[in-house]
Amino acid sequence: MKEYHTIQEESIAEYEIQRSRFIAHAKHVESEEDARAYLLQQKKAYFDARHNCSAWVLGAEGDKQKSNDDGEPGGTAGNPILESIKKRALTDVIIVVTRYFGGIKLGASGLIRAYGHTAGLGLDAAEIIAMQPRLRVKVTCDYTMFHSIDHFLRQREITTEDISYTDAVAITLLLPPAEAENILSEITELTAARCKYKRQEEILLPVPVK
Repeated sequence: MKEYHTIQEESIAEYEIQRSRFIAHAKHVESEEDARAYLLQQKKAYFDARHNCSAWVLGAEGDKQKSNDDGEPGGTAGNPILESIKKRALTDVIIVVTRYFGGIKLGASGLIRAYGHTAGLGLDAAEIIAMQPRLRVKVTCDYTMFHSIDHFLRQREITTEDISYTDAVAITLLLPPAEAENILSEITELTAARCKYKRQEEILLPVPVK
């Protein structure tokens, strides 16, 4: 798995120029089906607008891309929106920019700037998150060792997903794959090899980008 950046949930921003009103909606999506459904939702919500232009980037590699000018002159709307996503190296994102025409034509260059700027404002309003690979590992120990392990995990700022208390304590850790062996070796040394651990699957963990 490879780390990539995306946005959390949905964000909205507006921009007005020459009496034309531009509204950007940026949304986290994970498939073309989700992107198309969101685009349709926005078109229904803003059915009275002149244009609902859009672009999306999907996939961990950002290799699935699509843009649409929705009646604006070719290349003046969808592509600037797409470039605003690519410029920030984001993926799994759709942006829909709605335009209410104000009666004054902006020209091709004006449209490119307006759509690109509005899309950028939408992304600026979003919370950016990094999807980071983590190896899920279940560590089992008896109660006499739990305090030491818990202190170690807090000191190292290691993410735990779940803790269960039965006849023993089972802690599910989310470890950076490259650091997993070292961390597990430290836990083994700390507990004099009296704990057990079982490696499970790799997942992607959303982490806020500061």
